[in-house]
Amino acid sequence: MGLIIGNALPIPQWLDAALRTEFYVKTGIVLLGATLPFTLILQSGPVAFLQATLIASTTFLTIYWAGTRIFKLDKRFASTLAAGGSICGVSASIAIGGSVQAEKQHVSVAISLVVVWAVVMIFSLPMFISALGIPAGPAGAWIGTSEFADAAGMAAAASLGEQSIKTFTLMKVVGRDMFVGIWCFIMAMISVTKWEKRDDGSKPNAGEIWTRFPKFVLGFFVASIIVTILVASVGTGTAAAQSVDSLIIAPIKELRTWAFIFTFLSIGMTTRFKELTSVGWKPFAAFTTGVLVNVPLGYLLSVVVMGNYWGSI
Repeated sequence: MGLIIGNALPIPQWLDAALRTEFYVKTGIVLLGATLPFTLILQSGPVAFLQATLIASTTFLTIYWAGTRIFKLDKRFASTLAAGGSICGVSASIAIGGSVQAEKQHVSVAISLVVVWAVVMIFSLPMFISALGIPAGPAGAWIGTSEFADAAGMAAAASLGEQSIKTFTLMKVVGRDMFVGIWCFIMAMISVTKWEKRDDGSKPNAGEIWTRFPKFVLGFFVASIIVTILVASVGTGTAAAQSVDSLIIAPIKELRTWAFIFTFLSIGMTTRFKELTSVGWKPFAAFTTGVLVNVPLGYLLSVVVMGNYWGSI
């Protein structure tokens, strides 16, 4: 809806104050951490973590390599595109874009491409899953591996049932989304120590890595740790645990949902498809190269190699 409004109607300038995409997405990520205790991460097992590592690393490197080597894009632009296609979509594009000091237009283009492909996958992945007769468990894992936005992936997984939602969450939210902090640190370090030079020819101080690092990612981990300690302190299956879930966790989930709703509404209303044409076809081609690697690899890992594991969850 936001995309339709933003591209079909003029948006009044006074509304800009409410369309704060970065604020909403940062708030949503911190709240996401509060709903994902580390115990859930451990429950996903080494298989899920291994699959997330393979898919995130392969897709990131594919888009970055295609962007810099084949299409000759700026390294910062390519890394922003790669983050959006390999980790957690919009959130990663904003976080990595800030870490490497990418141009604002480049971040906007990366977000637009994430949204475009996320919408495509909402319809195409369930269609392929139905045609191939893939069970709900592996199907949810494939969606979690090859969808480019949490909200879009959740919509696709929900159409297949509860087991699909669970495996999607373990793969996408717990597995891939957790890499945003790791990639932010890695890319900030590379940008500061390898890519940038001051006017006098010297490289920036390594201390700028901390300045560049998106602090809201730390909020994600802190929130997760707090919830983990809280849940562990009351135990499981007790009345206190039920109270924590209903009075603390459930409201946080609602706030998280609304934060991401406002995120995508703001993205839609501020995204202009004409910006994609203004930077040419190369960013789209680089991102699509990652899609062409990610989707078949996601099927191979989720259905062929680890199908029994995901089917047992």
